[in-house]
Amino acid sequence: MMLSWAGKPLSPEQLSPGLFIPDKNGSLQIEMLAMPLRYGMLAYPLAPKLADLLGEVGAGHPVLVFQNLALSWYPQWHYAVVIGYDLHDRTITLHSGQEAEHRIPLSTFEHTWARAGYWAMLSLPPDTLPARVDEARLMQAAVSLEQASQPQAAAMVYQAALQRWPLSLTARMGRGNSYYSLGQLDKAGQAFYQATIDHPDAAAAYNNLAQVYFEQGRKDDARDAIRQAMHLDGESQLYRNTQDAIRNATGNGYGVNHE
Repeated sequence: MMLSWAGKPLSPEQLSPGLFIPDKNGSLQIEMLAMPLRYGMLAYPLAPKLADLLGEVGAGHPVLVFQNLALSWYPQWHYAVVIGYDLHDRTITLHSGQEAEHRIPLSTFEHTWARAGYWAMLSLPPDTLPARVDEARLMQAAVSLEQASQPQAAAMVYQAALQRWPLSLTARMGRGNSYYSLGQLDKAGQAFYQATIDHPDAAAAYNNLAQVYFEQGRKDDARDAIRQAMHLDGESQLYRNTQDAIRNATGNGYGVNHE
């Protein structure tokens, strides 16, 4: 349901091979987080707070939750999607199994959710931020997209993050790294250059900018950029490697820094 809401309609039959683990009798959280990444969607784990969960649902974002419907010492694990709530009636509405709108007392839900460790996640289009977004959690979710070989989607997450936090070095560098992975050197260079403007003490930004300039054949600009990186952090072997490549003017260098 969540992927369908996010624009990736998939049947249970399509999802099951990627989510079901025979020797575990079901799906684990790590597989749940991995599934949206395969389709270029943002997988965002929520903080274990009821207020955050309700805030997302109130913003129109279905939330996948993990529950223990039995006892702590004899668990019955279950996934459901929270799709609504009513604070006046103290109820919460779940899409649970084959039941599209399963309404239960909020207190009952809290108990079953607590017994499963308060685990919850969102699956969103990569250009859509969670309503109660945390920068560090979002950056880790973007890195997960990069690691899943989805640099275009990762770039969209970083761009959305920059609209929220224009001076985020992590988001700016991530955007540059994503475009570098896509072979879009002009956009990568623009991102790294802006990082050096916003964060003049960020040696990694100068190193990556030097690498891009080098691959574009802008040797003088590359030398200037790597010189500044070495000035800021002369102990980095990666920066030394970049400097040696530029000096020797051979090959394509050693890649960008993802620190």
